[in-house]
Order: sequence, then structure tokens, then C-alpha cells
Amino acid sequence: MKKLTLLFFVLTAAIGFSQKQAEVSLDLLDGNVIKGTTSLADIELVTAFGKLQIPVSKVSHIEIGIGKDNSVAEKVKSNLKILSTSTVEDTRKGAYSDLVKIGIKAIPFIQDFYNDPKNVSGEDTYTGEFTIDNALAEIQAASNISGDLPKEDILTIDNIYIMGGNYNFTKLDIKTEYGSLSVPKEKIKTIDITVATEPGSGEYTFKLNASKHISGNTNGGWLKTGVMLKNGQRFSLQSNGEVTMASLSNSKYKPDGSSKAETATEWTKPYGSTEEYDGGSYPSYGQVVYRIGESTTENLKAGAKFNGTAKKSGMLYIAIYETVYNAANKGGYNVKLTLGK
Repeated sequence: MKKLTLLFFVLTAAIGFSQKQAEVSLDLLDGNVIKGTTSLADIELVTAFGKLQIPVSKVSHIEIGIGKDNSVAEKVKSNLKILSTSTVEDTRKGAYSDLVKIGIKAIPFIQDFYNDPKNVSGEDTYTGEFTIDNALAEIQAASNISGDLPKEDILTIDNIYIMGGNYNFTKLDIKTEYGSLSVPKEKIKTIDITVATEPGSGEYTFKLNASKHISGNTNGGWLKTGVMLKNGQRFSLQSNGEVTMASLSNSKYKPDGSSKAETATEWTKPYGSTEEYDGGSYPSYGQVVYRIGESTTENLKAGAKFNGTAKKSGMLYIAIYETVYNAANKGGYNVKLTLGK
């Protein structure tokens, strides 16, 4: 997690409580996805460094942590003690059942139990089904949790910086094309937020993650910048970084499409490119691409450096070009967008 000393002071000074209309996409713990609009005030994040008031327009992604509900702490700890010491099957069965009923709120306390050295013992001879491991697995399966969830809420700020803390809200009221929904926080896994920026001038920085922002990924592969372009507006994109594409035999790529095979020592330029010629208008694997508007299927090449004019009005989307998506991709590109008149 990046050090955010400077950002801390900047955000602390940026106090604002006005509601902003935002497009949101919610990934739920049950596997469903909800997309719609909502009104969001600036986000109050309670961190280990103090309380921050973060402009919602600066936040692009939130990963919801489990948190700790101390109202269930004693009950969970009591059941864990029984499951770690009792030899009576019916007693263990009752504690197991109670622990599973508590559900996802029990997970942080189970993790604490595992992390406490005094609970590690090689003398446990119990071989039945009513174990802490099995209870945890059942809770995770019921909650559709495939791995560890963070204890804190994790915010991505300015598409680059990451900060953890507690974002205190109980539910989100979402307007969808099918009606209004009220979604409790404990049902949400992640939130993607876009607050549209009207056409104008300025600079913006974004992070394209190879594990997600792939043009062939139909579930959030294109990063929604939130920046609206108007027809005829000049803009530029400058990108740097390096990615490893599991979908392309673990070859490494740069934003201009240069590649290096897993066993190679030299970088290779995209096919047909020279100092005078960049290989044509069609993108090569690993290059930064863009599109304007959500409904279009265009993959317009940006590469490492692009200066051009918007051919239509709409929101700018960017991605890493590859037709096949693999979540095992690694690395990312930093992209700077500069708007002209």
C-alpha cells in the first residue's frame, strides 16, 4: 500500500458535503452485479491516521471489508473455544452450528484465533466433522467467498493510490433500469464509482491493471475515466509501465506494444513498426487503446504516446489491448490524460 502522507493532508483539506450523481457498479457477495445511479456525498473514511473527507469524484473503486462486529465477539470466541477443546461430539455439534449461523461476521474472529500462537497445538486428536476449519469453509461457501476479504474497506483514489479504513454506511440506494433497490453494505463485495467530469481542460492520471483492464474482458475490462470529451476536442494520452500477459504465454508488454517472450532477453517492436511508422492504425497486443462512449465496440490505438481529436462526444474509456482475458495477468500501466480545448 502506497505511502500517502501528502495525499492525507490534501484530502483532509478538501472538505465538502454536497451530493454528487454517480454511476455505480456493485459486485455482490452472492455473485450478482447491480448497475445504476446513486447520489453520493464526499466519503468519510476513518483510518489509523485519523478521519479523512475524500471527494467522491476522486474515488474510483471500493473493496468492502468484513470489519469487526463486537456484538458477536463473545459468542464466536466461546464457540471457538469449545471446538478447540471439547471431546464431546454433541457439544461440538452445537458450537459448530452456532458458529455457522453467525455467518460472515464470525470470520475476523476466526482469523484472529488462527493468528494467535497459543491456539496452535499439535495435540488435537479430534477426527470428526465439527471443526473450526470446516465451519469457516461452510461460512465462506454460504457467503460466496473464494478467498480472504480485507478487514478494512479499501479505497482506490485517483485511480492510483490505495487507502484502508472504515467507510461507515449501512446501505446504498440505487436507481436501476428495473427500479430502485436498497443494497445493505454487508451484501456488497466491491463498488466501482464514476462521477462524470464535464468537457474542459486539465490533466488526469489513471492506472490500467493487467489483471482487470483488458479490452477482451466483458466484465469491467474498459476503465471508465469519468471524463467527458466533446466532438473535436483535442486530447493526449501518455503511458508507461510493463505487464505480463498470462493469456499470451507470460510474455511481457509495454504500452507501445513492444513485447518480450518469457525466455527472451530483448524487446521486440510490434509487427510493421519503425521509427517513422508505428505499425498502422490497428492495435497490437499489449498496447493502450481507447474508445469514446459505452456502446461503441471500437479499439482505437493510443500506444505509449497519442495526440489526437475526439471524433464524437462521450465518455472516454481506456484499456490494454488483448482479445482473451486472463485474471492471472500481472503489472499495469500508468496513463496520463491531458485535455485541450
